[in-house]
Order: sequence, then structure tokens, then C-alpha cells
Amino acid sequence: MAACSFDIFCRVVDNYGDIGVCWRLARQLARRPSGRVRLWVDDLASFARITPAVKPDQAGQTVDGVHILRWDEGAVAGSAPADVVIEAFACEIPADYIARMSGRQLWINLEYLSAEAWVESCHGLPSPQANGLRKFFFFPGFTPHTGGLLREPGLIGQRMAWQADPGAAIQLLQSLGVGPAWLERLRAGARLVYVYCYPRAPLPALFTALAGGGRDTLVLMPEGIWPEDPLRAASSASGRIQVHTHRFVDQEAFDRLLWSSDLNIVRGEDSLLRALWAGQPLIWQPYPQEDGAHLDKLDAWLERSPFPADIRQLMRAWSLGDERAATERLPTLLSDERLRTWRAQVEAWCAALRDQDDLATRLGEFCAKNGQTR
Repeated sequence: MAACSFDIFCRVVDNYGDIGVCWRLARQLARRPSGRVRLWVDDLASFARITPAVKPDQAGQTVDGVHILRWDEGAVAGSAPADVVIEAFACEIPADYIARMSGRQLWINLEYLSAEAWVESCHGLPSPQANGLRKFFFFPGFTPHTGGLLREPGLIGQRMAWQADPGAAIQLLQSLGVGPAWLERLRAGARLVYVYCYPRAPLPALFTALAGGGRDTLVLMPEGIWPEDPLRAASSASGRIQVHTHRFVDQEAFDRLLWSSDLNIVRGEDSLLRALWAGQPLIWQPYPQEDGAHLDKLDAWLERSPFPADIRQLMRAWSLGDERAATERLPTLLSDERLRTWRAQVEAWCAALRDQDDLATRLGEFCAKNGQTR
């Protein structure tokens, strides 16, 4: 890709999902030889929870080669548009910024990730503008005919090296406040389950299944995503289960937690991809939508997956908040044998997706194809 600059606009929705995607993309673009990236964010406080280097009280700052700016009217009003302007998830770029754009700019409407079949036919289509600006739809996806998936260079190799070092996970958990007794249990073969879910998830069904499974299990959760009283009750009801909540961590530590766990239960699209790249059994809960569109997204993703019917039924029950159905499915799926099979299925899918070009690479190719040069 010829030398060019990028402006990425992001409104923080669902606290961390949208900014998580934009931050990963911004860093990848900034690491390219010609990468000059500005990331405009409306909520720096939420951003700072997953990127501690970000200072919420600073309107402008550079972190990991990305120039981060607070998105407010005054800051945007005085800025010249970049060569490539990325409007993340229909966040609506300010009108005065658009007025300063010309036919030289390439305007990218970065859409949400979806495995639905229609995405292939819509990816890359122009979005005609009355002012004549060049705007295109860019759809991330799971096939070669979409915008691809976010994946950093060398990520899978880093993950495999981490998983080959049994002491790495112990050190990470110790840094998050897991006590010596449970660290010793983990060394002796206890399970580690990571849970990052929406409130509708049937979490009690998971605790019941784990309690009856005959294995010591440490359940890790970010603090604040579930009421504390049920978590304390789950820990005290059985000596085999301990729920440990931890502070929010940066994206690198989050990846390593997923790499370290025997089962990952995640929410939203950024966490879905990180769980896939972790190569471990996973349950995905899409962002809930009132019209039920999230279930269509889940079903489309499951249709592309290698998972058998009972895992698909569990994931649908998890997203519906169906505690009865989850209680029926979980005990069998949490057996050692089924987890091994489940892990192999995820690993095989991960390997197949890794053979495709990642999103940042496809975005660069798209910019070059559409003549974006300085």
C-alpha cells in the first residue's frame, strides 16, 4: 500500500467492544511501514480500562504509535482529513469534517463482524454520496470474499509458545490476585474457566455443572459484569469451585487469559475472535438486540463452525438465557473427553482461518485497489 494516513472514528458502545476492535486495527495499521494513524474516541475513560496507558484527562496523546484524540467538536473542527477515513460501526463522522473531505479521500464504512451469507455480496460495495465523496462498505467476515478477521502477525505462534510454558499462566494469575492455594490446585490439574458474559447468560447453570463435575475449577471473571452475591454463593456452595473477579486488563493480558483457560465464555465480536485464536473450547454470546437479530448472527456463525448439534444448542441456550437447556447440556460437554474433542475442533477452525489474509492486510489491499495515494 502506498504511503497514506488514517483517521479512525469510534464511539464507545457496550463499553469495550467497539473500541476494542478499533484499537486493535489502529495499532496494526500504525505498525505498517507507512502507517500514520489518528484514533478519535468519544469516551477515553472506558478506553483506559482496557488500555491503561491511555490518560482520560489528556485530549491528545500517542500510545503504541497511534495518535489518540478525544472526539469533541472543537478538536475535530480544526483537523485536516486523513487520506483514508474509517467510520467505525456507523458512528456518524461530524458534518464539518466531511465538508473538508474531497475526492482524494477514501471513506470506509467499517461494519460489524458477521458470518451471514449476505455479507459477501455487500462487502466492498460503494455507498454513493450526494457530495460525490468516495465511500465504501467494508465487512469483516470469515470467508475470502469478505474483509477478513483481525489478527496480528505471529499471533498464533505467540499463543502456542505461551501454552507450552506451564508457568506462564500461573504467573499471570498470581498478578491478578489468585491466592496460593488455588495456584497450587491449578498446578495439580484443576480447571480454569474464563467468563466474560452479558447479564442475561444462565451463569448459575454453569456453576451447577462445574460443581457436579468432580474437578476443582477456578472461574475467572472481570469485576462488575455480574452481581457479587451470586458469585460468592457459587464459591461457598462447593469447595470445588472458586469464582475470582479481577480488574480489567489490557488486550495482551486478556489474550493470555484466554490462552490459559480450559473453557472460554465470551461476549461480543472482539472477544469472539480472541477466543477463536486461543484455540480452546468456547461459548459465544453475541450482543443482545431487541429484534433478535443477534440470534441470526449466532446461527450463521454456528453454521460455519465445525461444532456438533449439542454444542450449537448450548450456545443458543446461553444467548437466550435458557437456564434449563443449559443445565441439560453442560454436564456432558464439560467432561474431559468432550472438552478434548471441542478443543481440537476449535484448533482446526483456527488453523483454517489463519490461512486467510487478516483484516488489516485486506484493508490495505482495498485502499490500493481503489487508488488511495498521496
